Amino acid sequence: MSDTLRETSLTNEHRTLGARLVPFAGWLMPVQYAGIKKEHEAVRSRAGLFDVSHMGEILVEGPQAVAAVDHLVTNDVSKLEVGRALYTTCCNQAGYILDDLIVYRLEADKVLVVCNASNRDKIVAHFAKNLSLGTPWNDVSDAWALLALQGPKAVAIMGNLGAPPEVLNLPYFHVTRSSLAGVELWVARTGYTGEDGFELFCASDDAVTLWRALLEAGESHGLEPVGLGARDTLRLEARLALYGNDISEQTHPFEAGLGWVVKLDAGDFIGRDALRAIKAAGLDRKLVGFEMTGRGIARHGYPIVADGKQVGEVTSGSPGPTVGRNIGLGYVPAALAKVGTGLGIEIRGKVVDAVVVSTPFYKR
Repeated sequence: MSDTLRETSLTNEHRTLGARLVPFAGWLMPVQYAGIKKEHEAVRSRAGLFDVSHMGEILVEGPQAVAAVDHLVTNDVSKLEVGRALYTTCCNQAGYILDDLIVYRLEADKVLVVCNASNRDKIVAHFAKNLSLGTPWNDVSDAWALLALQGPKAVAIMGNLGAPPEVLNLPYFHVTRSSLAGVELWVARTGYTGEDGFELFCASDDAVTLWRALLEAGESHGLEPVGLGARDTLRLEARLALYGNDISEQTHPFEAGLGWVVKLDAGDFIGRDALRAIKAAGLDRKLVGFEMTGRGIARHGYPIVADGKQVGEVTSGSPGPTVGRNIGLGYVPAALAKVGTGLGIEIRGKVVDAVVVSTPFYKR
């Protein structure tokens, strides 16, 4: 792969808006515009607009599309009606997580799979190797753009843009075909912030038109462009896993608290036998949420300590602007995973007190 950072079709829009651009998963992406805290608060109280066009999209088609995707993921795609979506993991034969995905059934014989930008090449290769022979599929990531409109004013903003009732009333984790600002697109009631909102899939060539139209429609509602920095604090407050931090090829769904997306009895899928054995054996460790009770901010990679010994490490950590506490996630031995258990986080050589708490930290 080239060392040159890739750019989305909206990169010049971000530059015009004064975004601070940084490398992320091989892409040049906006980390912030007006500031992480300000953008975080905009999403929680009004609305924010994200460019997440770096994400990967795979279209699987044909009469065997649903069954073919079902074999590659842990959740039960066969139960998806047209126009619905589900969250799932994709595991290897050993039951460890290759990626977490959202699967949309666009039509009876057309399934859209959205993967993380950092895992696009890996997941495309995994699909190429393991999809049923003769099942048509295509990596459409470069041809598509993805925008996320998130926050309590998202519906009103879509209304300002002339969205029809079937979009404004779209239920959670549903998807529909529509047209906005003259742009043909798929609209999904999904997101990664813990707020209500929409994710909008359109052709890359139409992304600038849609982006500008959304910002204009949202101006009266306080809509702000939001970067990856606030996206991270928002998803952490909502306890949404980040691949490469909280989940990886060194973690399985049960210890990550994602057992609810593993349907062991729904049919055969890659990793099912291993996951069945893992579940039967019980968990050695669990991913827990904690808040700092002492002064300090936990960061990714910091040691988690109990009884003077390191028992794990922080997978995600930051201030929680909405909850008003410094929060984090990390794996600890199962015996230490109970809410109320005291832990220590080693911060620059000093152990600072923390406590295991129930999650999500924030729920709208």
